[in-house]
Amino acid sequence: MIRRANEIATIIRNSKEIHIVTHIDADGITAGAIASETLRRLRKEYSLECVKQLDEVVIKKLLSEDHDLVWFTDLGSGISTQYPEIKKIITDHHECPPESDALFHLNPHLFGRDGSFELSGSGATYLVSKALNPKNKDLSALAIVGAVGDLQDRKFCELRGVNTEIVNDGIEEGMLKTMKDIRYFGKETRPLSKLLQYASDPLIPGISGREDACLALLQEQQIRLKDGDRWRTWVDLDKEEKRRIISTIIQMLLSKGFGYQTATRLLGETYLLSKEEEGTVLHDAKEFATLLNSTARYGQYEVGLQVCLGDRGKWLKEALNLLSGHRHNLVEGLQFAREEKLQKLGHLQYFHAGDGIRDTIIGIVTNMMLNAEDIDKELPLLGFVHTENGDVKVSARATQSLVDRGLDLATAFSKAAKELNGVGGGHNIAAGATIPKGKEEEFLRMVEREIQLQLVY
Repeated sequence: MIRRANEIATIIRNSKEIHIVTHIDADGITAGAIASETLRRLRKEYSLECVKQLDEVVIKKLLSEDHDLVWFTDLGSGISTQYPEIKKIITDHHECPPESDALFHLNPHLFGRDGSFELSGSGATYLVSKALNPKNKDLSALAIVGAVGDLQDRKFCELRGVNTEIVNDGIEEGMLKTMKDIRYFGKETRPLSKLLQYASDPLIPGISGREDACLALLQEQQIRLKDGDRWRTWVDLDKEEKRRIISTIIQMLLSKGFGYQTATRLLGETYLLSKEEEGTVLHDAKEFATLLNSTARYGQYEVGLQVCLGDRGKWLKEALNLLSGHRHNLVEGLQFAREEKLQKLGHLQYFHAGDGIRDTIIGIVTNMMLNAEDIDKELPLLGFVHTENGDVKVSARATQSLVDRGLDLATAFSKAAKELNGVGGGHNIAAGATIPKGKEEEFLRMVEREIQLQLVY
């Protein structure tokens, strides 16, 4: 993989003008930021665009623009064997066939690594940046924000594989710190009761989703909720207070029959950006990633990009405004999805939100739905929505236990979408596709048949 990074670095050095095409999620924005900062330091002429997917419209535009080199980050593996007229390099991590192996294509799957947890798109881009100049190791923290945003720490409650080498670079450079801590989202910024109310993976029986129960638990454990007028957050607690809460949650999980394996998921590795202020959305990689998701998913990728590149004034303020709207949309989206009747087939479950949820956040909403207390975890969950240009976007999420039994959503989606003249792919545990409107039933039939063949009972 290092040799491939060096080969791509040579292509970059020999190119005059480079156009970056990246994805709209946190991993894509951090990948785009790493690529653009790397090229700026090389004094190369460059431009950047952020896209939902590599569809015909994007490809047609690229073909008409005649760039010296196009750098695809966090996407591109699906077209690696096509469009030879586009001079390209690809740093991606989504599943790809062995025949896509080429000097210009860096993807962990080509080297026997799993792109769903061993290396992200921003991580693959970082490897090329580091190959160009070891001084670029200061960009390692961005690659870890991308990896965490891509949920690469979900499987083992910590980052593994090539990701750990990037973490070590970050620690060496003084850009990152790691610590074992509770894994729930919002440790830096959410009031304690909200941290517990929105807790998932693992859900807290009788507590998650119930603010009154969260407040009762904290009062029972004699945890002060405020410092003066300010609500206390997890990072404000001392070690003893944290220990009391963690012990209580573990006891609750075990007493409700959740088992040791579920209880151990409460704790995991937390990745902190050393140069950022504690108690802000930029200090914890998880919260930083959510901030980035709230920019490009609403067509404001420039905002997220500038925050990644160090702006802590105008652009950060704009990002925080977008984050507020993003949170509101997720709450509304989840509520809408819950109101839609969940349909169950033999090997999957799904909902169709029509025009009720933005196509750019359907993946996040589907993931939140799957983590809800009353959802069957033994079936993959698919969410359908209409897109602006009249197609249908479908996102799927599954649990690690299903993947361990052979589930591969990327393969199922890729095959089914191709049959319907759509595009699909992703990872074994999470995938997406765009298909023509009216083809949902056929798509479901094909995906279910593929899942049935994959699963080992």
